[in-house]
Amino acid sequence: MTTAVGAGPAPKQRADATRNRARIITAAREAFVEHGALAPLDEIARRAGVGNATLYRNFADRRTLIHQVALSVIARVIEHAEAATAEEPDSFAALVRFVHASADERIGALCPLLSDHFDPDDPELEASRVRLEQVTNDLIARAHADGLLRADVGTGDVIIAITQLTRPLPGTACPDLDQFVHRHLQLFLDGLRNPARSELPGRPATLDDLKKRV
Repeated sequence: MTTAVGAGPAPKQRADATRNRARIITAAREAFVEHGALAPLDEIARRAGVGNATLYRNFADRRTLIHQVALSVIARVIEHAEAATAEEPDSFAALVRFVHASADERIGALCPLLSDHFDPDDPELEASRVRLEQVTNDLIARAHADGLLRADVGTGDVIIAITQLTRPLPGTACPDLDQFVHRHLQLFLDGLRNPARSELPGRPATLDDLKKRV
């Protein structure tokens, strides 16, 4: 059976290509978390269950792969915020769900990728940042409006806490502390509840403060 001239790839081929790309991004994120931005691309291909040629066909170089991994993680964090907002009637419960789900994405581990291997003025990254800011601001504003979140806490405070508690030291012999992340996040979240038991020094952090570091 011949294929018509000008016909595109078969649906199965397109589906396979999409799955391969997704597997590579997932494998790359895991490798970058464990070993940093210089994790061997051969190892990433092996983890993804694809050949090196497939990896390079999808991602021309390391920088391109890092770009897509970062965007993928941000997109997943945004999805967690949207789902928590839509599905949790209690605004503080929505915030708690978002924080724990975001921690599982290991966003802190990807900070070095953004600061060392990414163009801070990239328009695609900026669009993702803007959307992330919108959805997290919505979560914070809702909890503030309901009187459940202490008034002196801002969106940046929450993002910084998630980032700091999920930021390992790649390639070191430090003990595996992942098992304690959610425990310590819950301690932090309990401290966010209104009424506050103390007055925080300084001012609430904003996402603009974080941009200055990237």
